[in-house]
Amino acid sequence: MKGLLQKFKLEDSFLGEYEKLIKDVVIPYQEKAIKDEIPEAEKSGAVHNFELAAKVIEGGECEEPFYGMVFQDSDVAKWIEAAAYSIAMTPDPNLEKRVDDLITLIGSAQHADGYLNTYFTVKSPEKRWTNLCEAHELYCAGHMIEAAVAYFEATGKAALLQIMKKMADHIYQHFVVEKWEGYPGHPEIELALMRLYDVTKEEKYLELAAHFINVRGVDPEFYIKEAKKRDWQVWGNDPTDFEYAQNQAPVRQLKEATGHSVRAVYLYSGMAALAAVKMDKELENACKTLWKNIVTKRMYITGGIGSTNLGEAFTKDYHLPNDTAYSETCASIGLIFFAKRLLEIEAKGEYADIMEQALYNCVLAGMQLDGTKFFYVNPLEVLPGISGEVATHKHALPQRPKWFGCACCPPNVARLLASLPNYIWSETKDAVFAHLFVGGSLNLLDTKGIFIEAKTGYPFEGNISYKIKETKENKACKFAVRLPQWSRNTSVFFNGNEVYSSEEGKLENVIAHTGNTNIYNDNGYLYLERVFCKGDEILLKLDMRPKKIYANKAVAAESGKVAITRGPLVYCAEGVDNDNDILGLTIDSDASPTDGDQPDKNLQIIPVKITGKRIADSEILYSATRPQRETTTITFIPYYMWGNRGLNEMRVWLPEQN
Repeated sequence: MKGLLQKFKLEDSFLGEYEKLIKDVVIPYQEKAIKDEIPEAEKSGAVHNFELAAKVIEGGECEEPFYGMVFQDSDVAKWIEAAAYSIAMTPDPNLEKRVDDLITLIGSAQHADGYLNTYFTVKSPEKRWTNLCEAHELYCAGHMIEAAVAYFEATGKAALLQIMKKMADHIYQHFVVEKWEGYPGHPEIELALMRLYDVTKEEKYLELAAHFINVRGVDPEFYIKEAKKRDWQVWGNDPTDFEYAQNQAPVRQLKEATGHSVRAVYLYSGMAALAAVKMDKELENACKTLWKNIVTKRMYITGGIGSTNLGEAFTKDYHLPNDTAYSETCASIGLIFFAKRLLEIEAKGEYADIMEQALYNCVLAGMQLDGTKFFYVNPLEVLPGISGEVATHKHALPQRPKWFGCACCPPNVARLLASLPNYIWSETKDAVFAHLFVGGSLNLLDTKGIFIEAKTGYPFEGNISYKIKETKENKACKFAVRLPQWSRNTSVFFNGNEVYSSEEGKLENVIAHTGNTNIYNDNGYLYLERVFCKGDEILLKLDMRPKKIYANKAVAAESGKVAITRGPLVYCAEGVDNDNDILGLTIDSDASPTDGDQPDKNLQIIPVKITGKRIADSEILYSATRPQRETTTITFIPYYMWGNRGLNEMRVWLPEQN
C-alpha cells in the first residue's frame, strides 16, 4: 500500500520550494560531498571508506587508512534515506541508478556473518563490539537500517533491506542469543529497529529494540566495566558520566532530559515507538515526563535543544544562553521525531505545535537558502569577531560552512525535508489528521474515500483551505485539523458556516451546527465527522498578527528582554537591516510589532517592524552617565533566514525599556 509520500503531492509556495530544493540541489550537492567532489569543502571520505572495506572483504590489501569520524558510515546512510524519500515523491531513474550502485558497494563491504561497519573493517577488525560507549557501531547500523526501510518503501527494491536484515540478525545473535552485555553509546538503532519491525513484522526486531531500551541504565556502570577490558579509545568519553549517556537509571525511571541532546531525543523516540506498539503505559508515561521537561524548561524559543557545547548537551532547567547556545540542528530534528512518535500514541496538538516550532525555525535555519551551506550549531545571538572566534564561542559560527568533518546535520536536514508528508499528515483507522499547514493534494480514496486539496500561503498567511475534490464509497470518517496554541484568535468554517472560534482570554467553543456533521474539539484538534461530499470545504483562519514573547523569569539570559514572533515563525534582528548595530537597540515597552515593508526584494517574506531606541556610541567602557538614546524603527526577519546576506550581527532577544 502506498505511503503518505506517494499519496501527498506537495504544491506549496513555501515548503514545496524546499522539497524542490532538496531534490534539485541538496541531494546532488551532498552526493558530491560524501564522494569528496566539492572544492574547498572539508573532506568526507564516507563513500571511499566503503570502497576500502570492500577491498578488505575481497581479501585484497588495503594500504589506505580509514578516513573521518567513527560514525562516517551514517552520512552515506542518511543520504540514501533522503534520496529514497525524494524518489518516492518524484521518481528519478537516474538518481535511483546511482543509489543502486552505492547499495551494491555497501553490500560488497559486508562480512559473511552480516557485520557491516567500515571503521572496524578497515581500521580495527579485531576490536568490533568492544567499545559500545564510543564506537557508534549500533548507531551506524541504525541509520543504515532506516535508509534500507525508506528505499524499500520508495522503490520496492529489497537489496539494502536484505543487507541490513542480515546485520540486524547478526546484532540479535550477539546481544540476545549469545547474551553479550551492553547497550548503544549513541541511541539510534532503537527507533530504526522499530521501523524495520513495521515493514517486516518480524518479532525478533521488535524484541531487539525492546532489549536495548529495557537494559539501558539497569547497570549504569556498564561503560566503566567495558573500558577496563580494553586498552584503546576513540576520543576518551568519560564512562562515569551517566547523565551524558542517559544511563543513570532504567529508562522508565528517567525524569529529566539529560546529557547529549541528540542521543537523548533519539532514545526517547525509540521509547515512544516501542510504547505505542507494546501499549506499555509505564514507558509511555516516562516519555511524556521527559517531553514535558524538555518543552517547558529546556527548549529554546526556536525549538532548539542542547544548551552547551560541552557534550552537546542539556544542562539544567531554564539554562538557555543565547550566544553560546549549541542547539544542534540534529537535536531539533530528533525532537521532531519524538513529537511524531508521541502523536502516534495520542493525538495531542501540543506535540504538533512543537514539531512545527522546531521545523520552521531551528531546522530551516540549519541550511542556507540555496541549499549548499549548513549550520551544525544554531545560536540565538551572533557577534562577528566573537562568535566563532573566542574560545568559549568557537562552536557558534556566524556563517554556514560548505560541509563538516562531522557532517551529521546536513544529511539529517535533507532526509527530514525530503519526507515532509510523513509529518504534515497522519492516518488512523477512522481519522485523518492535518498536523502541519502545507499546500498540496492528498489522495486517501483507498483508505478514507476522500481526495483532499489543501491551499495556503502559510507560514506568512493564516488562511488554510481543505477542499474535498473527490469521494469514493459512502462512508463516514473524521477529519481532524490542528488548532495551534500560538494563534490568539482562531476561526474554522465548514461550507461557509463558522463552526469554531476562540478569542484571546476567552474559552474556546464549538458553535452549534445542525445537519449530519459531528463537530468537536479535543486536545488541540478540531474534529469534523461525517460522510464527506465532493465540494465540502474546511477553512481555518489563524491570527497572524506579530506579537511580543516573554520568557520565564528563571531564564537569566532573557531577563528584561523580549522576542518577536509572527505565526509559527520566530523573528530576529539582523545588522544589515538595522544600520549594522544590533547591540545598541532596545524595544519600547509600549510599542506593538506590526507587519513591515520588504527590507530586501529578494527575501520574499513579511518582515516585522517595531519602535525602539538606539543607544549612542561611546568609547568609554563604564560611565556614570546614562547613555543617550534616539528613537528608531527596528526591523525583524524570520530567524530561519539569518546569515544569508553576509557576515552580520544577529539577535533574537532584545532588551525592552520604557
